[in-house]
Amino acid sequence: MIPVIALIGRPNVGKSTLFNVLTRSRDAIVANEPGLTRDRQYGVGERAEKKFIVVDTGGLSGEKQDLDDLMAAQTLVAMEEADEVLFMVDAQDGLTSGDRVIADLVRKSGKSCHVIVNKVDGISPEQARADFFALGFEHVHMISAAHRKGINPLIEGLLSAFPDEQEPDQTPEGPSIAVIGRPNVGKSTLINRLAGAERVVAFDQPGTTRDTIAVPFERRGKHYTLIDTAGVRKRGKVQLAIEKFSVIKALAAIEKAHVVMLVIDASEGLTDQDLTLLGYALNAGRALVIAINKWDGQSAEQRDKTREALKRRLTFTTFASQHYISAKHGTGVGDLMGAVDQAYDSAFRDMNTRYLTDLLEEAVFKHNPPMHHGRRIKLRYAHQGGRNPPIIVIHGNQTEHLPDSYLRYLMSFYIDKLKLKGTPVRIELKSGKNPFSNKKGAK
Repeated sequence: MIPVIALIGRPNVGKSTLFNVLTRSRDAIVANEPGLTRDRQYGVGERAEKKFIVVDTGGLSGEKQDLDDLMAAQTLVAMEEADEVLFMVDAQDGLTSGDRVIADLVRKSGKSCHVIVNKVDGISPEQARADFFALGFEHVHMISAAHRKGINPLIEGLLSAFPDEQEPDQTPEGPSIAVIGRPNVGKSTLINRLAGAERVVAFDQPGTTRDTIAVPFERRGKHYTLIDTAGVRKRGKVQLAIEKFSVIKALAAIEKAHVVMLVIDASEGLTDQDLTLLGYALNAGRALVIAINKWDGQSAEQRDKTREALKRRLTFTTFASQHYISAKHGTGVGDLMGAVDQAYDSAFRDMNTRYLTDLLEEAVFKHNPPMHHGRRIKLRYAHQGGRNPPIIVIHGNQTEHLPDSYLRYLMSFYIDKLKLKGTPVRIELKSGKNPFSNKKGAK
């Protein structure tokens, strides 16, 4: 399991600043879904090849009346999800009564906690440390989030307590597939259908709030692993109607997977929660298959409306195949694994430098890049920069001024010409000398 770190504390102590620093190696994944997790955002960070999930929370004033409101409840959820709690305080303010109230809240949670004394610039670190040791926690760290001081030793020390990720759920013989979606859309039923057995149940057992369930199986001589992410069980005092699914589960499953299968309930249509989950998969660059479940229960009129809504709202996932299925009855399920194979093969394809450059020349010939300050932006050659997702590195002059619209054109062009199915393509732009100029096959 990827370690989960929750940031809590009063407003303006620097939680969001630290969040942004910790997620610097990856684009922060922000979850501000209306009515879902209003006061939490999630990001994925990486240090020394170890990944971790960071949960930022809204500030708690520490006033007694605030402990019963939505913001406090969201902080409770974040602590429940976390392996480590970073309790942030402000060295400039000193120890406040609000800090003491929040400290009591943390102690009651029973979670491992480190006190993070932020904004230590210009003050005596020893005095600040002594003040906050009064909160009664063993670990007190001095940092400046704004100036990025003391953060690397802090996070590396935290991560050292967790074993290296061995990725036991991924088999070398074939793809691992994260099955994600809101509760009750039919994920577990679909997994049982695909695996050909009752491998998972449709509800969480005690103690499995954040666990994902790995289901290995074989189909036509090929090995797969399905990663199930069942809905989160409400526990203790966290009785939130809006707590519909665990974002932590989705993030962890996506990070483990080669291919993401998003399951949508046709009877409810595409919801904001579906789009949020889809956003996580796209941010991670994962290959994607979309399954619209419970299709057999829809009238002809409902089916037309659902198709139209998906076409209108999923214009940014045209690379992904959509399948209308019934997990319960098996209708259409047989096509899903073929789509998974296509997506996996496309995501891990090796691409020839000469061919990528030839395609670039064709794309430029059909649609020239725009001018910048009276000079045409030049795109000269391309090569592969990575897989899952395929990364195409394009070199030229003034590439930093290439507009997003032209980048989208290039991505669509390469997906079409390379016949990639089910995977996004990322374009990286570089200006400067051709490093392949002395290699065979370079233009």
